[in-house]
Amino acid sequence: MTAQDELRLLPWVGPDGKPCYLSTDDQGGYVSRLADHIEAFQLGMASQLLERSREVLDDETEDLEELHLLTVQLTSALQDVLRIATSRGRGSARAGHP
Repeated sequence: MTAQDELRLLPWVGPDGKPCYLSTDDQGGYVSRLADHIEAFQLGMASQLLERSREVLDDETEDLEELHLLTVQLTSALQDVLRIATSRGRGSARAGHP
C-alpha cells in the first residue's frame, strides 16, 4: 500500500459527490489504467469544447439556449480538468480541493 501522500485522486466522484482516491503501488493496474483513459477522454472533450466556444463567440447569431448549454458543458469540463491537474500535482487534493 502507498503512503497517505501518494494517493491518486481519481477522475470521478463517488455516489455522494465526494472525491475518490486510489491507493496502490501498481501504476499499471486496472483502476490506474481506467483512470488514465478517462482523464485522456476528459481532456479531449475539454479541447473540443474550447474549439466550440471559439466558434460560438465568433458567431453573433447564437441564441441564449446554445450559450447556456455551452456554459454548462464548459463548467463540467473545467471541473474535470481541474481534478486532473490536482491529481497530477498531488498536493491540493489532500487539502480538500478536488
